[in-house]
Amino acid sequence: MSTLSFAPAEASSVPLHVLPADALEDWLRDRPEGERAWIAAQGFRARLGEALALPGPGGQIAGAVAGLGDAQARARTRFGLARAARSLPGGCYRLEGTLDAETLEEAALGWLLAGYRYERYRAAPAAAPARLMAPAGLDAARLEAIAAAEALTRDLINTPACDMGPDELQAEAEALAQAFGATVTATVGDALLRENLPLIHAVGRASPRLPRLIDLRWGEAGPRLTLVGKGVVFDTGGLNLKPGSSMALMKKDMGGAATAMGLARMIMAAGWPVRLRLLLPVAENAVAGAAFRPGDILTSRKGLTVEVNNTDAEGRLILADALTLAAEEAPELTVSFATLTGAARVALGPDLPAFFTDDERLAEATVAAGMRVRDPLWRLPFWPGYEAMIEPGIADLDNAPSGGMAGAITAALFLRRFAGAARAYAHLDIYAWSASDAPAVPKGGQGQGARALFAALPGVLGLGAA
Repeated sequence: MSTLSFAPAEASSVPLHVLPADALEDWLRDRPEGERAWIAAQGFRARLGEALALPGPGGQIAGAVAGLGDAQARARTRFGLARAARSLPGGCYRLEGTLDAETLEEAALGWLLAGYRYERYRAAPAAAPARLMAPAGLDAARLEAIAAAEALTRDLINTPACDMGPDELQAEAEALAQAFGATVTATVGDALLRENLPLIHAVGRASPRLPRLIDLRWGEAGPRLTLVGKGVVFDTGGLNLKPGSSMALMKKDMGGAATAMGLARMIMAAGWPVRLRLLLPVAENAVAGAAFRPGDILTSRKGLTVEVNNTDAEGRLILADALTLAAEEAPELTVSFATLTGAARVALGPDLPAFFTDDERLAEATVAAGMRVRDPLWRLPFWPGYEAMIEPGIADLDNAPSGGMAGAITAALFLRRFAGAARAYAHLDIYAWSASDAPAVPKGGQGQGARALFAALPGVLGLGAA
């Protein structure tokens, strides 16, 4: 069971001494002889995330020590101290040590995130968790809200497509709206054609699980902020069928929608004075007689025609209609999230999402915030020299330029054609998955970029501090 909250203030706790590796010897000089002997016998060296319980009278835990390692280790590993949350015995701990504000917040949030478990199909053996007292000086409620939002994102991505189809994703959006007093409407199936959302319909029409556009709204005053998340609940590749090895993780192809929902939850929990809109184009890219075909030319909501050169480049199609709809209100900022291209992973790997924007202030604030809150992004350009690559000649746009070069950039350029009326636009090409266990990030689904934006956007939108 996930434990994503701090221990209650009235709980009894023991000290958890957090030490950089180079401070261990000085700290040990002031400790009791028996404690020094115990720590030496266990080989504790204060490596990053290394933790050791300290025995007390009667077999009780008197406290614990945990390592911060050295600067190089901390730079290489996010949330390294969170390893202690998994390795220490159950109980309640309070942080002791001189930590700067950023390190303290990273430690506290990492501890919360390390409590995440996905147990829908197989419950793990019950074990008393190692709980942390909320450190003094931190906004505990804010950190708990961030952790809850990340848990929502992880749960949505981890759930297999058999139980996370369009209906279920809509139900999750409705539950989120009910929790925070938002409203939700959905345009489903053939109603997409009547409401001029033809690309969403085209991508999802082959599946018996009807495609849809989910539209959540919250807030009545302030700048307009619109989040758009790719919600392909499963991607076979369509008639350009993926090989089995490439299809294995395609339950995560709605990771953009899941991440956008997580960020929306953070914003609503924080009570930002904004007019928030969450648009989720949702479809299953299936294979059937009704499937859209390579060579088809589709007309988008914006009126631009798109030649389909690969049915496996479907995410940008459903996002195109949603971005056009978003732009019709000219929001101050539109942000799209999508598990969009393998090219971004080749360029930057799984842990570093590609981030695109023409707004220099937004770019600088978001990249800096991402580094600060350990949710990194790397900016790639909307490179104008590649615009011709998405113009096939027979139609206005090409959904999958040949050649395989600059695939992340050409996909982002494609999306920008539809987001143009937004005063500022940013696109995140994310992976939304951790292939192995890492501190505070267990193997499976993960949000990427949401925490960076949550930290950056108050300043960008003129809302004050995050």
